[in-house]
Amino acid sequence: MPLATRLPTAWQRTLPLLLALIGWILFWYWETLSAMVGIWERSDTYAHAFIVPPIALWLIWRKRDELLALQPNASGWLAIPLAVATFLWLLGQLTAVNALTQFALVVTLILAIMSLLGLKISRHIAFPLFFLLFSVPIGDFMMPKLMDWTAAFTVTALRATGIPVYQEGNQFVIPSGNWSVVEACSGIRYIIASVTVGTLFAYLNFVSLRRRLLFILVSILVPVVANWLRAYMIVMLGHFSGNKLAVGVDHLIYGWVFFGVVMMAMFMIGARWAEEPASSHPAPWTVTSTGKSGWLASLIIALVAAAGPLAFTAIDQLDKANEPRLAPLTLSDGWQEHPPFASWHPAFDAPPAKFQAAFSKDNKFVGLYVAYYRNQDYQRKLVTSTNTLVTTNDSVWSVISRDTASTSIDGLPAVVRTAQLLGRDTTPPTNLIVWQWYWINGKLVTSDAEAKIQTALSRLRGAGDDSAVIMIYAPSDSATDTLPVFSAQAAGAINQWLTTTRDAR
Repeated sequence: MPLATRLPTAWQRTLPLLLALIGWILFWYWETLSAMVGIWERSDTYAHAFIVPPIALWLIWRKRDELLALQPNASGWLAIPLAVATFLWLLGQLTAVNALTQFALVVTLILAIMSLLGLKISRHIAFPLFFLLFSVPIGDFMMPKLMDWTAAFTVTALRATGIPVYQEGNQFVIPSGNWSVVEACSGIRYIIASVTVGTLFAYLNFVSLRRRLLFILVSILVPVVANWLRAYMIVMLGHFSGNKLAVGVDHLIYGWVFFGVVMMAMFMIGARWAEEPASSHPAPWTVTSTGKSGWLASLIIALVAAAGPLAFTAIDQLDKANEPRLAPLTLSDGWQEHPPFASWHPAFDAPPAKFQAAFSKDNKFVGLYVAYYRNQDYQRKLVTSTNTLVTTNDSVWSVISRDTASTSIDGLPAVVRTAQLLGRDTTPPTNLIVWQWYWINGKLVTSDAEAKIQTALSRLRGAGDDSAVIMIYAPSDSATDTLPVFSAQAAGAINQWLTTTRDAR
């Protein structure tokens, strides 16, 4: 018998509404969806997301008899959390944060489905709905910390093995050659794949919440530790083979083979504690109508969902301005422009305006770098994971350490980022100390999150998105004295220079 003829009346009326509502939401958020699918296509880390929606549909289909025995009962009050999700999407769109807009889109779809079907049915399909969150490509922010952990473990394990190691940040030297921990060594793709599959495994094989959560925790920890061991073993293979094995393409092949073996072992162990699912006995069909509540809930959800894109269009039109132009910068207190003393250039992608120069005073040298952004979008923005001090594939410059430092200097935030850089294009190598902070439409902040929040607030006020990163740097042997003195004497002039650029928009 065709499924359509088996559907209770309530479901026959609710399913078309549900499909129409999902289509309506995807229409308004099509650019966000396209961007998300684009990341799935070009990134191996998130390629698994293509199978997440089909898996979610399959998990729902498995419960079809239970669901058909229940009556959809629309819950319009879920428009409140949906309004929050829409606002989060708006903030993400205003600041060009892919992760936030895509997360908000998936949450919007989940809440729309829950609103139309009601909480009783939603409880039965809660896992398939929230499993959709694994389609959101989030995780790159963990790469720097994971790379640091991998490098630290590998160096410690090598030394424990008796191999001498000289370490400079995430690069290290052993007697047989040089090694570097880059993005591919972070293990992020292993972790995301493990957590996704591990969560699904826990749902299908365990009944108790405790066992499910425990297995999910294991699926997070195991790939982290496994990646450390993988990195150590690859270095050891290269060391004992004279760098003939575990380099190049086979480096990655060995990694996936090792990861596959570890995951298989984890699932085999987990299967030993599998629980039989409780038998379900569907109740008799309840043939009633959803009445006007379904239409009313659909209308409310549709209006709330469309509010975000409409608000962004209005704000974006008001914010448009000419490309910025930085005027020449003149500093007082005896600081004179000087030829560059280092070849380092920060890896900030295509700022509309930038400035880099060296200054000297009393035989002390300091460098200044400013990247100024306006009319930011996903292709050109101030705060992004690709804007960094040094790229991981830079063969000359590397980051030795990162930290923060408190300041009480007028014209600087209370805390600035610090970093130590090493340049190998000179003899002896160049060693720099860098201070970094953000100027967001006149506000001085330090963290990426603060910069994004201030940018969003500025745009919501209709004040535009003018923003800049400011870096000052000096040779490490004089930086302790030079950087505070230069900051105290030049910060006011720099801030006024940026304000003048903003006011000329």
